[in-house]
Amino acid sequence: MANERFGLLTVGGSQVTILGEDIIDGQQAPEIKAQTLKWESIDVLSVTKGKVRIIAALPSIETGVCDRETRKFNEEAASLDDDIVIIPISMDLPYTQARWCAAAGIDQVMMVSDHMEASFGLNYGCLVKERRILRRAIFVVDQNDKIRYVAYMSALGDEPDYAEVIAVAKNVLS
Repeated sequence: MANERFGLLTVGGSQVTILGEDIIDGQQAPEIKAQTLKWESIDVLSVTKGKVRIIAALPSIETGVCDRETRKFNEEAASLDDDIVIIPISMDLPYTQARWCAAAGIDQVMMVSDHMEASFGLNYGCLVKERRILRRAIFVVDQNDKIRYVAYMSALGDEPDYAEVIAVAKNVLS
C-alpha cells in the first residue's frame, strides 16, 4: 500500500491526500509504466534510455495551465538537442491526449498516460487520491536514470520555471 500524505496540497479549497513518497535529487529514477497515445503499454525510461528526460506531471491536459505548460515545452523541444526528450504525463485517457495534441499541434513531446496503473503517480509521489489526478511536478532524469532535478508545485495552478528546467537538462546532457 502506498504511503498516504495529507496537507501538501489543496484542491478545490480542500486538503487532499498525496499517495507515494516524494522523489529527491540524486536518487535512482523509479520505473514508469505508461500508455502511449496509441494505447501501447511502455516502460518510459527503457524506451528513452540514453537520453535526458524532462518529465512533466500534469493534472489534466485539458486545463488552462496544463495546456499552456505542454505548449511551452513543445515549443522548447523543437530547439533542443535530440538527446533531450520532454515527456508530459497525466491521468487523461490516451484518446483524450491524442485528440488534444492533434488540435493543439503538439508534435515535439512524448505525451503518455498514467491512467491504467498509476505507477508514475505512486512511484513519484504525485497521485492525488481524492481526484485520481497527478499533482503538478517536474523531474529531470539523466541518461543513466538518475534524478537530477525535482520541483513539486505548491498549487495545481503554479507553472514550473521553464528556463531553469531547460537549463538543467542542457547542463546534464553536457
